[in-house]
Amino acid sequence: MMRSLAVTWVGTLAPLACLLYLAVAASTLEPLLMPLAPEGAPTIYARDSFINLIGWHLMLVFIAIASASIIAISAAILVSRPAGRDFLPLARSLANLGQTLPPVAVLALAVPAVGFGAWPTLIALFLYGLLPIFENTLAGLSQVSAEVKEAARGLGMSPLQRLWQVELPLALPVIITGVRLSIIISVGTATIGSTVAAKGLGEVIIAGLLTDNLAFVLQGGIIVALMAMVLDALLRKVEQKIRRT
Repeated sequence: MMRSLAVTWVGTLAPLACLLYLAVAASTLEPLLMPLAPEGAPTIYARDSFINLIGWHLMLVFIAIASASIIAISAAILVSRPAGRDFLPLARSLANLGQTLPPVAVLALAVPAVGFGAWPTLIALFLYGLLPIFENTLAGLSQVSAEVKEAARGLGMSPLQRLWQVELPLALPVIITGVRLSIIISVGTATIGSTVAAKGLGEVIIAGLLTDNLAFVLQGGIIVALMAMVLDALLRKVEQKIRRT
C-alpha cells in the first residue's frame, strides 16, 4: 500500500517539479541544448516567458473544456431522459463532428468568421472536447441500475431530485474520466493555435520548426508533455477520491 502510494506521488510530483523547473530556469539547460540549435542561433526561447505561455495555454484549454463540459453533459442528460431519447442519434452525430474534422481545418474555417487570435483555437478545442465528455456522461448515467432508480422513486423523489441526488453522483467518476481525456487531448491540440496567432506553447514549437531549431521544438514539446502528465495525474486522483466516497 505504502509503495503504491509512493509511486503515485512520484508520478505526480516528478513531472510537476520538472515543469516548474523548465518554466523558471530553462536558461540553465542552454549548454545541454546548444548542440540542437543552428550555429549562432539562440538556444533558449526568449521572445516570451514560459510562465506566460503556459498560462495562456492552460487558459485556452480550460475555457474550451469548461464550455464543452456544460454543453456535452447537458446534452447527455437530455437524451438520457425518456422525453429526449429520440434526439440521441442527432446529439451523437453533433458530438462526433469535432472528431471528424482535423483541427487545422477547423481553424481554417473559423478564422474568416472570427478572425485571428484565441477564438479559432477555442472553437477547435471546444469541438474536440465534446465527444469524450458526452459519451462518458451517457455511459455513467446508463450504469445507474434500475433498482437504484426505483428505490429513489419509492422514497418520493421527483425526477429532478433523482437526477441530481442519485444518478449524477453515481455517474460522476465516469464523467470526470471523460473530462480528463478531453483536457489531455486539448493540451496537445492547443499547440496548433499559434498558427493563427493564439498565445501558447505552440509558439515555441512553431518558431523552432520555422528556423530549423530543434532546441526550441524540444523545449515546447517537453513542457506540453509535462503539462499533460501533471493534469492527467491530478484528475486521476480526483476520480479515485470520488470513487471512494
